[in-house]
Amino acid sequence: MAESIDIRELNELIESQSAFVTNLTMGMDQVIVGQKHLVESLLIGLLSDGHVLLEGVPGLAKTLAIKTLASLIDAKYNRIQFTPDLLPADVIGTVIYSQKEENFLVEKGPIFANFVLADEINRAPAKVQSALLEAMQERQVTIGKETFQLPKPFLVLATQNPIEQEGTYPLPEAQVDRFMLKVTIDYPKHEEEKLIINYHITGKSQEVKPILKSEEILKAREIVKQVYIDEKIQKYIVDIVFATRYPEKYDLKELQHYIDFGGSPRASINLALASRAYAFIKRRGYVIPEDVRAVAHDVLRHRIGLSYEAEANNITSDEIVSQVLNKVEVP
Repeated sequence: MAESIDIRELNELIESQSAFVTNLTMGMDQVIVGQKHLVESLLIGLLSDGHVLLEGVPGLAKTLAIKTLASLIDAKYNRIQFTPDLLPADVIGTVIYSQKEENFLVEKGPIFANFVLADEINRAPAKVQSALLEAMQERQVTIGKETFQLPKPFLVLATQNPIEQEGTYPLPEAQVDRFMLKVTIDYPKHEEEKLIINYHITGKSQEVKPILKSEEILKAREIVKQVYIDEKIQKYIVDIVFATRYPEKYDLKELQHYIDFGGSPRASINLALASRAYAFIKRRGYVIPEDVRAVAHDVLRHRIGLSYEAEANNITSDEIVSQVLNKVEVP
């Protein structure tokens, strides 16, 4: 009985503290037509302190979405266009000699922002990708002999174009694993595209004003940590990830030949964290199985290694996740 009272109190707390999510979503809707899943994914990353990898063809509002979110939160936004000639110093910064000061000065790179758009991350060499991913993991960078903390909140949104693969440097699995979510973005629906055209031909303003301080996001993150995850839900999360490693134990023997490796413990952790944030966005103080299922594809699709047999049969990681979700018993 005591536990149910705690849950009720927690629910009331989340209900009151998550009201800003509605305001943020409405603000995004003023600028972004459709793309509800993209907006939710950005909010999940923001509230869970996790980074997001986006895959989609150009022109699907990826840049506009993160720029709008940064504007609504009154946060600093930087965009880095990744190219083959980019150097690590172009991302994190460097030490330069000042003739005026007659000493060396640190010039910080574009990574020093709350929201960083790493556009076409797979177009830069491995050493540049490594510099960015290390900063993402450590939340700090070293320039010369000094170490600098990155601002809080700090969210990296990296994009990849799934079509043009010439002249690209694919991210290694170990580095892709550092992204909490990998979100695939699809084309807008017919009606949504008509609205997009209307926005542009009527010259409607796409400017938004800040409605939130970045400090409030940090406060919200602490509240998200209080969202309750029952033991049964925790077991459900572990079962899902284990089914990607040992499919035969979950009556998924047909998947054995399609999976080279399954999700790591980081997959389980991120599935729990993302489920919590999703419950918070839905203004609930506890996680339900539907929350786990809602974020499972985004958390797992880049963490499952496909075999040559899977590629030969055009089996995708999304299909594997769907089969796992259909088979693993829901609490």
